Amino acid sequence: MEPGHHLLLAFDHEHRPIGMVTGVEMTHPDKGTEMFLYELAVDEASRGQGVGTALVASLATLASERGCYGMWVLTDEENRAAMATYRAAGGVDPTITTMITWTLDQGEDVDSG
Repeated sequence: MEPGHHLLLAFDHEHRPIGMVTGVEMTHPDKGTEMFLYELAVDEASRGQGVGTALVASLATLASERGCYGMWVLTDEENRAAMATYRAAGGVDPTITTMITWTLDQGEDVDSG
């Protein structure tokens, strides 16, 4: 794994993996470093028990320990489970954001106009 890339795992009482969260430190030249929560997954049988919230909170703690000034994640507003998990772990959604994406074709010329 690359420096600044993090994987945290959750295990049940029998030491079986039941959840994971990944984060990537992103450094902005004019702002410093923040943690991007890249992926969160919890085994279906373990959902609704606080596993996701604990993983997100643990990533936030790690981010703070590593000197990050903040942490962020993108999710769909319709993903109620994700929204509840992130809020329960202390996240806030202060504004409505529009995400703009590019689909990049590998190896093909792109028209400039």
